[in-house]
Amino acid sequence: MYNKIAVIGDKDSVLAFKSVGAEVFDSSTADETRALIKKLSQGGYAVIFVAENLAEQIPDTLAKCKTVTFPAVVPIPTTEQSSGLGMQGIKNDVEKAIGVDIIFNK
Repeated sequence: MYNKIAVIGDKDSVLAFKSVGAEVFDSSTADETRALIKKLSQGGYAVIFVAENLAEQIPDTLAKCKTVTFPAVVPIPTTEQSSGLGMQGIKNDVEKAIGVDIIFNK
C-alpha cells in the first residue's frame, strides 16, 4: 500500500517537512539521491519530493520514475534560489495529460 511521503534534500531544506508527517532523508549528492529514490520506491511511498538542486543532477532517474504509477517523484524548490524545474515539470505533465497549457496559458 502506498501511503507514505518522503522528502529528499539537504537538512535545512527538508527539516520543516518532518513537522507535517513526511519522512525526511538528508542527501547532498546525485548518487545518494539515486540510491534513496531506488530504496524508497520499493518501500511503499506514494510521493517522493526531491530538492530541485538534486533533481537537476539526476534527469535519467526522474525520467525512469515517470514510467511507473508509484511513487510520484516531484522536484521542489529549496532554500536556495529556485531554478523552476519543479514548476516546469508539473506544467509539462498537465499539458501532456490534458493537451493544453492551463497553468500559464501560453
